[in-house]
Amino acid sequence: MNRIVLTLILELNVCLGLATSQEVARYVVRTGLVCQTIDNFGASDAWSMRFIGEWDEKEQRQVADWLFSCENDETGKPKGIGLSIWRFNIGAGSVEQGDSSQINFGTRTECFLQADDTYNWDKQRGQRNFLRLARERGVNQFLGFLNSPPVYFTQNGLATNTGRGGTYNLRPECYDDYAAFLANVVEGLEKHDGVHLDYLSPINEPDGHWNWTGPKQEGSPATNREIAHVARCVGEEFKKRNIDTKVLVNESSDYRCMTSIHMTDWQRGSSIRSFFCPDSVDTYLGNTPNVPAMMAGHSYWTNTPLSFLRDCRIQLNDSLRKYGVKFWQTETCIMSNDEEIGGGGGYDRTMKTALYVARIIHHDLVYANASAWQWWRAIGGDYKDGLLRAYPDTSVPEGKVVDSKLLWVLGNYSRFVCPGAVRLEVAAYDEKNSVVPEGETDVDGVMCSAYRNADGKYVVVAINYSAEDKPFNFSLSDDNSSSWKVYRTSDVEGEDLKPVSKFDNVLTPRSVTTFVSE
Repeated sequence: MNRIVLTLILELNVCLGLATSQEVARYVVRTGLVCQTIDNFGASDAWSMRFIGEWDEKEQRQVADWLFSCENDETGKPKGIGLSIWRFNIGAGSVEQGDSSQINFGTRTECFLQADDTYNWDKQRGQRNFLRLARERGVNQFLGFLNSPPVYFTQNGLATNTGRGGTYNLRPECYDDYAAFLANVVEGLEKHDGVHLDYLSPINEPDGHWNWTGPKQEGSPATNREIAHVARCVGEEFKKRNIDTKVLVNESSDYRCMTSIHMTDWQRGSSIRSFFCPDSVDTYLGNTPNVPAMMAGHSYWTNTPLSFLRDCRIQLNDSLRKYGVKFWQTETCIMSNDEEIGGGGGYDRTMKTALYVARIIHHDLVYANASAWQWWRAIGGDYKDGLLRAYPDTSVPEGKVVDSKLLWVLGNYSRFVCPGAVRLEVAAYDEKNSVVPEGETDVDGVMCSAYRNADGKYVVVAINYSAEDKPFNFSLSDDNSSSWKVYRTSDVEGEDLKPVSKFDNVLTPRSVTTFVSE
């Protein structure tokens, strides 16, 4: 029974006033029902690696191990979470402008391109150190993203949109120059660092209500027509140079901007239809070189209330399926409307934030059918935007970095669900062997998803959001003989992907547990 049928049953029961409080007795992984292929899990280097990439090498290595390592220590515990894609922030040049950039010191970026139209490949040194550290630890997917074109090309001479409206901060005569710059960066990183950018996002969060004004960070809005113009120019430039890097659109700031017009006008909404419906003549990208039929979007602002967490992702998936478009969730962190855990202010190393994010991951993978899931900043400060926390601050010459439960909970997925894995349908049954509609997703209790890696190994991830033990019995639909390695992250000290020697069919309170078939 597929998800559409299960959803209809659930909604019919609600309409008829029938009880839907069946207790789940067991979960069955439907090994023949493939939902989507998983491409990667990742995070970005913004803006911390500019500084931390030049800290003490021992500290850098520890950070790199936490983020990228797929090795285990002598007890069998993973040393890191094995991220499979690394997002590299290609800078626009606000560092070189100093205070005149009108951007806060800690969020400025350097630019490879110089004012005299030459390139300085000593720029972004700290970030490039982490490109190499990631590659050395087995990361083989890299994505370059920009928040603004280089300041030499922008309409206001800045990398922020201050003083402008809701259009792209790129001079009309500089579209081809911008495309050439991006091609030069792709070729330059490969030549100087041995790192190939597999993907490139030339525009970031162009939609929504925020027009990127003020000193917070680099950025620019853009209309769908401007985005399409950029994508076409970049695609043609890459084709001309035989560059195989995929060009992604459009890193939407909110899922609602992808499916409809949300907090802006028609020029900056309904991006799935705009870019991948052939009737959208002015903006259609389906036949553009290097542009895959794929949308990148950010899950900010869509995680509460819980009914909306589910419903907006179903709507997103419906739109994606209508136009035959794949989906990557490419950025998120905790925002002010995430009130269940106190909003974004103040770093939290505990399971409170980690479980909240695990629930988002589950919904993005299960309801939106995301093929990739990427967190915002790998390292942050006193805000819930980093997998790791830097002390005293990411912008000082030296310091220390500490891990968090959030890091390890992401690892419950990223360490074991490998690129090329497929997500499998999970069915839930009660004691009478009746189907429990959407029983694999109890937002306050157990949430379960399952995967099969390319090597044939199965992975099951189970979240227990509650403060109580929860019984957990599962099997594969075509095989009940598999043995499993078990890894658990919880509020218990030291339980950070800790191997569990004996699993007694109970999920401990406020935990995320991963099962890997042997």
